Amino acid sequence: MSEHLHKQQLDNPHVVTTETLANGHITDEVCTNETCATETLVYDIRRSRYLNITGRCTLRCAFCPKHNGSKQIHEYQLALCHQPKPEEIIPLLGDVKDFEEYVFCGYGEPTLNLPTLLTVAKEIKRRGGRVRINTDGLGNLVHRRNILPELADCVDSLSISLNADNEAAYIEHCRPKLAGSYAAVHAFIALAPHYIETVQVSAIEGLAGVDIDICREQVESYGCEFKHRVLGALG
Repeated sequence: MSEHLHKQQLDNPHVVTTETLANGHITDEVCTNETCATETLVYDIRRSRYLNITGRCTLRCAFCPKHNGSKQIHEYQLALCHQPKPEEIIPLLGDVKDFEEYVFCGYGEPTLNLPTLLTVAKEIKRRGGRVRINTDGLGNLVHRRNILPELADCVDSLSISLNADNEAAYIEHCRPKLAGSYAAVHAFIALAPHYIETVQVSAIEGLAGVDIDICREQVESYGCEFKHRVLGALG
């Protein structure tokens, strides 16, 4: 056992392994039978079924509820202590005819659990359902490749969070973990319409130093639909 892993296990007795992401970052893989059994892996809002496949994120947004003491949305507690596998999610899909779409969204970035995302999305499409991913647009930066061709096979729409019209405001409010994140999200937004049928990009009114009208202009220049969000409004 490495000294690094041993120290992690002393700090957190539920850590069973670590995972090294493509960008070299090391993350905990945490799971016990007790904790996994109580986790919310799917939840429903209106006529959409949401799939909660990771608690990890490439951003640490100052306005995100999970950085302000809550991992709950509506009545659902979304805290996760492991990276769910496809075999955990697929039995919970239900009948695709009962839902307008399936949405990969929780309090983490879905593309950080890409194998599960792709496997589950392909199964949804096989059954005739529609798939949307809510993303921070940093999947290409994290995986060091263009993941959009992989998503194109099984994803109908993307909802991408831009959140700021300039890098300084983006860094202040979104607090990215990886250098070059603001340029990377713009590059992802520019590419996305070439692969995905429907691409919606959002920014939040109420963040200091953010010009929502400039955000709209940027988004529409990429051929994407702009979504005007308001600070504090979830779900």
